Amino acid sequence: MAKLIPDAVIDLQLAPLEAADRLFICSAQPATYAEASATYDLATHILTGGDFSKADGDVSGRKLILAAQNGFAVDHTGEANHYVLGKSSDTTIKLIGTLTPQQLTQGNLVNFPATDVGEVRDVA
Repeated sequence: MAKLIPDAVIDLQLAPLEAADRLFICSAQPATYAEASATYDLATHILTGGDFSKADGDVSGRKLILAAQNGFAVDHTGEANHYVLGKSSDTTIKLIGTLTPQQLTQGNLVNFPATDVGEVRDVA
């Protein structure tokens, strides 16, 4: 017998990702919040709860979408290849994703496209 998990329950599983309040563009995959926010950080953007939305998943269930984040400052020159969602109050990493490598230059602005950051299927 198939099982179905209601959207409201799945949304609770996505909530920790939605709690992120920082977007870091990094030059390498960090292992800690400190590495994301300092060691490998090329650009940092402050997020709000309004930057996230939930929708039906591509296959089933639900997904969390981070809206496009445009025009934030590049703090350090380097090759961007990872992005990190973090929570500043408890200095935790919520998600690490890869980027198509691109060179960023200090003083310029960077745009981050809308991205599906998590998806949970609704069958068990």
